[in-house]
Amino acid sequence: MSEAVFEFPLKEKVRNYLRVEQLLSQLKSSASSESPQLQTVFFEQLFELLDLIERLDLRSDMSKDLDAHEKNLVYWSQHPKIDSAALEQALKTIVTLKQKLKTERRFGSALKEDKFLNAIRQRFAIPGGACSFDLPNLYFWLQQPLAERQAEINGWLQTLSLLDDTLAVSLSFIRERGQFQTVVAQGGFYQGVAEDKNELIRIRCKVHEGYYPTLSGNKYRYALRFLLFSPNEGQTASVETDISFRLAAC
Repeated sequence: MSEAVFEFPLKEKVRNYLRVEQLLSQLKSSASSESPQLQTVFFEQLFELLDLIERLDLRSDMSKDLDAHEKNLVYWSQHPKIDSAALEQALKTIVTLKQKLKTERRFGSALKEDKFLNAIRQRFAIPGGACSFDLPNLYFWLQQPLAERQAEINGWLQTLSLLDDTLAVSLSFIRERGQFQTVVAQGGFYQGVAEDKNELIRIRCKVHEGYYPTLSGNKYRYALRFLLFSPNEGQTASVETDISFRLAAC
């Protein structure tokens, strides 16, 4: 039996967080490859991430999140059954990240100033623009020993570590707010009302049965509809039977 968790943001901030999280995950996966061809994919994903974070005010959103998390942890510290060691470690992490956000430069600034990355970035906006005749400097770089290439890649990734760490903390607090509960979508349809604090809807369902969830709505009300996966038919078919799944409003 195969299950998967689908995540649907109810607010634009969380939508941006999830996009950045996915790009960072893909970036780290391609960075670990020893293949020069797949390391070319690393640059595609790196520039896509830079384009995204340059358009967003992530620092402001994350600073507000960390302030809220800190207040919540201070409140929870008064609970007699709280794990004091774990709470203290979480508070220490948040305080450290808040201080770094105040002192370090804007996300991606160091990468924007890297001369090699700047020299090749424009060509990656062109389909197939990373050929050896377009970017001989990149082709030369890809022929260098793996250890040298990996060291440079690790250095570039290190400049994104604050973004990665802060994003991980922000999303973990959001996800941990909701507990999965079993509900039923009658005729493949389920409607719910979101609370003020809800920012993310998480759906755990059985993907081996051939259907997947879609969500429409906003931060006040949302509707889930399960659809059959039938790519060869060229159309979307709704599920007509009752479906039991697990839902967490975070």
